Amino acid sequence: MKKIFAGICAAGLLMSGCGGEKAASDDAKTFTYGTVAYGVAMENVGTNPHDSYSGWSTLRYGIGETLFKFNEHMELEPWLADSFEQVDDFTVRIKINDAATFSNGKKVDGAAVKACLEHLIANHDRAPRNLKISAIDADGQFVTIKSAEKVPALLNYLSDPYGCIVDVAAGFNDNIATGTGAYKAVKVTDTQIDLVANENYWGNVKPKLDKVVVKSITDGDTLTMAMQNGELDAAQGLPYSSLQLFKDGYKLSQVETSRVYQAAFNFKTPALQDLNVRRAVSMAIDKENFCKVLLNGNGTPAIGAFPANLPFGGDRVHTVGYDLDGARQLLSAAGWRDSDGDGYVDKDGNNLELRWLTYTSRQELPLLAEAAQASLKQIGIKLNVNATDNYKTFLKSGDYDIFSKAIVTAPTGDGEYYFTSHIVPGAVDNAGNYDSAAIAALEEELHNTFGADKRAELAVKMSQQVLDDSALIYASHLRMSFVMKPNVEGFTAHPSDYYEITPELDKN
Repeated sequence: MKKIFAGICAAGLLMSGCGGEKAASDDAKTFTYGTVAYGVAMENVGTNPHDSYSGWSTLRYGIGETLFKFNEHMELEPWLADSFEQVDDFTVRIKINDAATFSNGKKVDGAAVKACLEHLIANHDRAPRNLKISAIDADGQFVTIKSAEKVPALLNYLSDPYGCIVDVAAGFNDNIATGTGAYKAVKVTDTQIDLVANENYWGNVKPKLDKVVVKSITDGDTLTMAMQNGELDAAQGLPYSSLQLFKDGYKLSQVETSRVYQAAFNFKTPALQDLNVRRAVSMAIDKENFCKVLLNGNGTPAIGAFPANLPFGGDRVHTVGYDLDGARQLLSAAGWRDSDGDGYVDKDGNNLELRWLTYTSRQELPLLAEAAQASLKQIGIKLNVNATDNYKTFLKSGDYDIFSKAIVTAPTGDGEYYFTSHIVPGAVDNAGNYDSAAIAALEEELHNTFGADKRAELAVKMSQQVLDDSALIYASHLRMSFVMKPNVEGFTAHPSDYYEITPELDKN
């Protein structure tokens, strides 16, 4: 049996609510948390990790835990798992920690993990594509997972929020999952999660709070006011322009993440099937100004999907820069010229008019859209912005030409996650309908390659192919910020964008 240690990620890849709860009282130690990151638009309402992106809420708010977790260097470490053995290229055997229990007091054993993972792959949209599981066997505290294909990043995928181990036999009543975390949900709505300490928590550090209230406050000004008025103990997602209001008398925790603001071109739009047009639009986006002014310095201009602190990110790839004159020349080469002097380029009697779709719950996304609208007007393109949290309706109907979103590109510490979910042909979140034979071939190679260095090289090649095709625009990588009252301890931003409510969280 091979013991887990910090850096297991590299080691693995290098191989070719029924428990008792404290009664609510006026003197209960309660932590009230406001966040923009919980809500219907983010598809993470509820705590069932097998439903869309709800696993992010399960993991973020201390309800569930995964077999492995990421440290601050995005290396895998043990969590519910105690150790693992890579039996062969298709099989891994995992030993579950003997101490692990669900919040209802039930022991976490191989059978419980097997049941959870089988429910996951039967119900989730992305997990089956990632895990490729063909069989799961349980024996006491051991679970053996066999994949139909080589999955070198299997342990990374199992550390995705959808990999939270929950007691599926207990069901998901009222959107409440029974997890193994330091806290358990007692009430879940579209705008709030109420948590109490898990008195059966198995970890060495026990929960220090009696209650936690997670409030969805997606309007930045409202969130700022609630923090200023003392209604909240901490806040996540404050407008970057508001952070200066909390320099004195508050604590701040910040970390660079792989969350990127990206915009995908819809390849079904006739005008955008021309590489020159896509490249011209890309060259009209002023990333430096967006980061400096609209993000108030709390982001870095993105070249590709991944930030510089990852071995397959930063300037390991290259793309076109901000160049309005160059963009105009590309449009002209593609036959788009302002023939009638109305300020917009036209072709065959039609102006070049595009529809930019985004949502409002990430408050900087509409700002990016407005900035793009102004820039594109300078090169003769009319951009109509549709910022709505009902964006999925428009995605489904195809009523958009460019779709902008915020996405964590490397939540598993491995590049393949992003490509399989957003880039490869037929991917669940391939909103641009991008279909590249070169990408498909590289993904096939990546999917069968063990070794962190070799996988990084392939991720770079795939990123560069996306940029060469001008399939997406990557505007900025974001810095995540937590603002909290001075009496809050153990509330730390993590580069994975996962672990927020932890056993270490406390109020003095």
